[in-house]
Amino acid sequence: MAEQKRYRSIIDVHVILERGGEILLLERRGTGYCDGMLHLPSGHLDDGEPVTHGAAREAFEEVGVRIDPDALRLAAVVHHRQHPDLARIGFFFAASRWKGEPYNAEPHKCGKLLWTDPAILPSNTIDYTAAGIRAYLTGAPLTLHGWDGT
Repeated sequence: MAEQKRYRSIIDVHVILERGGEILLLERRGTGYCDGMLHLPSGHLDDGEPVTHGAAREAFEEVGVRIDPDALRLAAVVHHRQHPDLARIGFFFAASRWKGEPYNAEPHKCGKLLWTDPAILPSNTIDYTAAGIRAYLTGAPLTLHGWDGT
């Protein structure tokens, strides 16, 4: 009897840095994926890495701030279907405390940083990112995005 292949999904971590009623977005540049669009500090989880540590690592790599993984609050989980044969699970964490002032730590991947009102996202915000931010604002613990028209 052949062993059935188990489903696997890419795990993403996203960080919502909160300050004065605004959140920080980054403009993608030079990556070949959604260049010119806005997203949160985010990335893929590394093998064997807890999600909170991955989120803190990505925030440091992209915007130079140090966040204690224990200070991250789970804001939402988004199960995102990128296309028919690829899905992702995104953990969106919120942080109101960190060390350092955010700056563009990856200018080869980022055009600029933008503090914005999360309730009025710019039109060029990536849909997947916007779905996570909407879930954060409404308190929805789980959001499906890209499945059957969602």
